[in-house]
Amino acid sequence: MDREIPARLRYTFLTHAMAMGFFAFIYMFFPVWWGNFTNCLSRQVPQVYRLWGLTILGYAITSLLAFRATAWEAVRIVAQMERVITALFPIALLLALLFWDLPAIGWMPFVVMSGFAVAFNVFYPGA
Repeated sequence: MDREIPARLRYTFLTHAMAMGFFAFIYMFFPVWWGNFTNCLSRQVPQVYRLWGLTILGYAITSLLAFRATAWEAVRIVAQMERVITALFPIALLLALLFWDLPAIGWMPFVVMSGFAVAFNVFYPGA
């Protein structure tokens, strides 16, 4: 018999899907506006940000599917992936912010992804 997905983890998936969907939408459809608004590089290389948006959309859809699943075994690997990715991404952002001249808007995804790293790792069963 399959174990159920813990409710807090399910709603972390849903929140993650919504947040990543929001960022994906901006990066895919408004990269130049976003670059002008935040002073990030998306106004200079909008094609790269559109591809980045598609990647983020993939994470959003995966999290939405995980939210909709009912059995733990159906989402176990997705949950493990999220634990790793959401932990590594803020580390790379922090390096970029401190050493590679990433614009200050980079603190926003750093905070968002750090929050998801905490949530996915705390709400993972057995963690």
